[in-house]
Amino acid sequence: MNKDSKIYIAGHRGLVGSAILKNLQAKGYNNFVLKTRRDLDLTNQQQTKLFFEKEKPEYVFLAAAKVGGIVANNTYRADFIYENLMIQNNVIHYSYKAGVKKLLFLGSTCIYPKEAQQPIKETELLTAPLEYTNEPYAIAKIAGIKLCESYNLQYGTNFLAVMPTNLYGTNDNFDLEKSHVLPALVRKILLGKYLEENNWDSIKSDLNKRPIEGVDGTSAPDEIKRMLEKYGVNSVITKERKNDGMKERKNDEGNRSVGQSLNRAIVNVEIWGSGKPLREFLWSEDMADACVFLMENINFKDVSSPYIKGGKGGLKEIRNTHINIGSGEEISIKGLAELIKEQVGFKGNLEFNTSKPDGTMRKVTDTAKLNKLGWKHRIGIEEGIVKLIKWYQQ
Repeated sequence: MNKDSKIYIAGHRGLVGSAILKNLQAKGYNNFVLKTRRDLDLTNQQQTKLFFEKEKPEYVFLAAAKVGGIVANNTYRADFIYENLMIQNNVIHYSYKAGVKKLLFLGSTCIYPKEAQQPIKETELLTAPLEYTNEPYAIAKIAGIKLCESYNLQYGTNFLAVMPTNLYGTNDNFDLEKSHVLPALVRKILLGKYLEENNWDSIKSDLNKRPIEGVDGTSAPDEIKRMLEKYGVNSVITKERKNDGMKERKNDEGNRSVGQSLNRAIVNVEIWGSGKPLREFLWSEDMADACVFLMENINFKDVSSPYIKGGKGGLKEIRNTHINIGSGEEISIKGLAELIKEQVGFKGNLEFNTSKPDGTMRKVTDTAKLNKLGWKHRIGIEEGIVKLIKWYQQ
């Protein structure tokens, strides 16, 4: 890519797309085509066709997608498979039609089987059943990989597919129903801290920026509390005896006393599952840097060496040309929640609801392929959590 190459970033306002745009701008790229969802509906074939015919971008980052956490994936199964398939089909097909020089498609490591060998190599794709809760989304992303491979093999395009691990960072989705685990935990634990401090100004400010089911900072306190309780942030009144430091003494009626009975509010934050699953997380700006690195330096031919099926004289097959993007480091959901709790300064309880699903018990990527191509992550989870909390509060 040249600094003045025409670059289209689909989904430039989201977690992934905004990080890619920021990275490109920092590197001196200056010719962008940017469209909001209101300007361009990528699920609409005709709109997408006309956009590519008019704009003719040279390079495309396909970061637009319908995304969410375990609750959203399992609840809106039809929406996740339909919308993602439509976006991918339209953008990839019309990128080919418009003669795009290179395209980068962003998927997810949820494409891999539930019982994949750990750490997960790219060759684990399609070797066993998927995790049920996100199966529709995963199937859509697998289709995107195969679209890129197939157009490359049939039409000679130069389309890359990358599979980032769990991402987090600025401009993330903090919707308590639809967000991924890390931003949801950050928001819930911060709200828990505000509640235990009786800091209603901060609670109202948070809800004004990101209302929950129509409840914002102008809503009545009882309504706000009810909504917080629905999403696992609740205050419980307990009774305790306070010792005022004096020795036991008799009161005026001759009864012994060591202090007084007080009501104390304890805030609990509920977390789905046992907390035992291990997950890998990558700072979004690291992911963006990897994507730009690949677009600048790597082509399909660099990741598409064929292998012979059936030995000598057999069929040459090209598979698993996608590239994992991750840190290769893992942390339990419980460890993640405790790390956020410590950084936020929340003194309440973390309650793990074991009646809710855990999902895959361990998921960490093998990043050897990406590392061999010349890229490695920089931001560790502890540094990233501090950066995210600071950004969210500001």
